[in-house]
Amino acid sequence: MLEIKNLKIENHEQTILEQVSFIVHDHDKLAIIGEEGDGKSTLLKAIMGVCNYATVTGTINTNGKRLGYLKQMMSEHDFEQSIFHYLFCDMDDYYQKMNLFYRICQQLDWNLDIFSSLQVKKLSGGEKVKLQLCRILLTEPDILLLDEPTNDLDLETLSWLEQFINRDSRPILFVSHDELFLEHTANCILHLERIHKKEIPKATFIRCDYSTYITSRINRLEKTTQVAHAERRKQKKQEEKLQQIMNKVEYQQDTISRSNPHGGRLLKKKMKNLKAQEKKLENRNITEVPDVEEAILFSFPEVHIPKEKVILKLELKQLKVENKILSHSLELEIRGPKHIVITGKNGVGKTTLLKYIFHILKDRMDMKVGYMPQHYDEILSSFDTPISFLLEHQPQIPVYQIRQWMGNMKFTKEEMIGDISKLSGGSKAKLCLLKFMVDGCDVLLLDEPTRNVSPLSNPVIRRALKQYQGCIISISHDRKYIEEVADTVYLLKQDGIHEISKR
Repeated sequence: MLEIKNLKIENHEQTILEQVSFIVHDHDKLAIIGEEGDGKSTLLKAIMGVCNYATVTGTINTNGKRLGYLKQMMSEHDFEQSIFHYLFCDMDDYYQKMNLFYRICQQLDWNLDIFSSLQVKKLSGGEKVKLQLCRILLTEPDILLLDEPTNDLDLETLSWLEQFINRDSRPILFVSHDELFLEHTANCILHLERIHKKEIPKATFIRCDYSTYITSRINRLEKTTQVAHAERRKQKKQEEKLQQIMNKVEYQQDTISRSNPHGGRLLKKKMKNLKAQEKKLENRNITEVPDVEEAILFSFPEVHIPKEKVILKLELKQLKVENKILSHSLELEIRGPKHIVITGKNGVGKTTLLKYIFHILKDRMDMKVGYMPQHYDEILSSFDTPISFLLEHQPQIPVYQIRQWMGNMKFTKEEMIGDISKLSGGSKAKLCLLKFMVDGCDVLLLDEPTRNVSPLSNPVIRRALKQYQGCIISISHDRKYIEEVADTVYLLKQDGIHEISKR
């Protein structure tokens, strides 16, 4: 059992989390959800006792249980190690761990050669996740903390990870942006938010599955919003009616004859009563419109691409990284406003292919191409602030308009003019989408566009991309994105690229 009570985390700039309380037991699968920068990873680090950039107060009671922690990102030091050294360098009794190691490999459905000289950085995204899990499980933990384990996983490994979590009896706390993964695994939810213009942290813990939580939340918010608007309409009508009566009485007071003092006293008394009613209306408690963080507003402007316009005609004998051939005999033709998703196993070369396509298309004069790389700093690192990035090549757009668009995407004023490198991954993804809107792009190349965006904001992003009238060529393992946005899906394999059915 893990018990968290009245947890508060703060640094010199802000309170990151406050009044966080929950208990997890065996078989609990706790999904920690929220927008970018709301403290999800910070919470896991605090539980592990490695949150060295903030002050942590409150109760974290592990009841003597051993914790296993899968970090969101492996370090450069980890990448340079061999597989054997990564797994066993901190263990004096690794010979005694060998039987456990082979049992774990069987549990992970992985035939791993630990004596290979292969460095960790050469493994695929899915293999890296399995390697981290293997090292964690060698410590025989009682509770697992997993920070973004679904990032960079192909569909096959995603399915495996769902089964692994559902079969394991230990309490598991995890952060993920994959909605279908959350739907298939979580049986309790911790929702972290920042309300009132992202100034006040809020935490909600509930024991239910993800779909039930989201549905009940939406229904509650819609009902509360309807009640709040209805009360405001009623209030406005009453205020207007009262004002009309007060104007009439005030006119009568101004015009009444001095020879009628009795009538004047009656009007004065009536006005006093009306003033009392006005004050009562002003002090009436009215239902507040829900203050929710994920309510972003975003859509693309209209663009037009003729149906028969050739966007891409690819004939590539070999797809290579350095001297390694990833795939061969690639043929792909895309015409008109198609929405394409390329999927495939980790390490097959999807990102390399998208970069190659961008190299082909970026200088085309008959289209405006927007590119979202997997690592956003490839296009953001040369800019100081988000506003300077959005204004590149667009000096005619007023800064106030840029600020309004960013506000619709829930950027704070500080984030708009702050250091672009300090933005969260999700905020950088939203910034790229805003840039495509500002530039009026009619072709989008997107490498995992939803991977860092909150599952609460992702439906808005998917809807905007689905309604986008230009061409999209994307890489994704997000099953909801594939289902809702793509009209054509391709599978990249070693022997080429093949169109497949979505279902």
